[in-house]
Amino acid sequence: MAEQNLVGSAVRRARAQSGTTLRALASGIGVSVGTMSAIENGKVALTINRLHEIARYLEVPVSRLLSPVPDPAPAASPTGASDTDWRTFVELNLDPALRAAVQVFTDLGYHGATMRLVAQAAESSVAGIYHYHRSKQHLLVTLMTRTMEDMEWRVAAADAEGRFPAERFALMVEAIALCHTVRRDLAFITATEMRSLEEPHRTAIADARRRLQKRLDEAAVAAVVDGSFTTTDPWNTARAVATMCMALPHWFSSSEPTTPAEVARDYAGHALAMMQVQPR
Repeated sequence: MAEQNLVGSAVRRARAQSGTTLRALASGIGVSVGTMSAIENGKVALTINRLHEIARYLEVPVSRLLSPVPDPAPAASPTGASDTDWRTFVELNLDPALRAAVQVFTDLGYHGATMRLVAQAAESSVAGIYHYHRSKQHLLVTLMTRTMEDMEWRVAAADAEGRFPAERFALMVEAIALCHTVRRDLAFITATEMRSLEEPHRTAIADARRRLQKRLDEAAVAAVVDGSFTTTDPWNTARAVATMCMALPHWFSSSEPTTPAEVARDYAGHALAMMQVQPR
């Protein structure tokens, strides 16, 4: 049963990474959505023939599904950086189509973008884009997933660095603010295009957001309990802080006189003030 669960998890992960919906995969291999869901949840054993069908549809080697590894913890760095490196940013590994999609989605919005415009920005043919990305939706899903993965491990690492709740809270705010300034365009797309996501990807991104908010909420409440914060409403204040950080891409640019690091530290200070922090 454990191996069955891992194979199902590997199928789900490969499907999500390809930008394919559960319904599309089910239709593509000729099974019901319920059966496909049961496969991904490890409730139905897979035959070799069915594995080959799934691998062909998702365009992945069968070995990737037969030798799965457990899903990585959300705190793991997708770039392989040390978990003490959350303030250090390197360029995300995006192929030319994804980099072009960032430009086009930022300039025109998801619904104003077309695969032809993405191809032009990437100096490629439309067929060349489709060879690696089956749809405009797949481009959006990939960009938003990469963005949230990058943000989650950084915030988790910042959380782990804190010695007490108020410090944990401030460091997490700093990490979130950094992500929204250093990765400005990606953060802007992720913040503004949620309504353009199709299921199950909309739920997956929403869940990632909830995990981040939960970390902030828990640190804020713990700081109220130990007397470091005196706000009477830590939950709504924590949500206001997160919203404040999410608005950064709307005004911050590389031409600003302040650096991302300076803005992030300032925002951490603003967040502590909103929480009515008391000196230790």
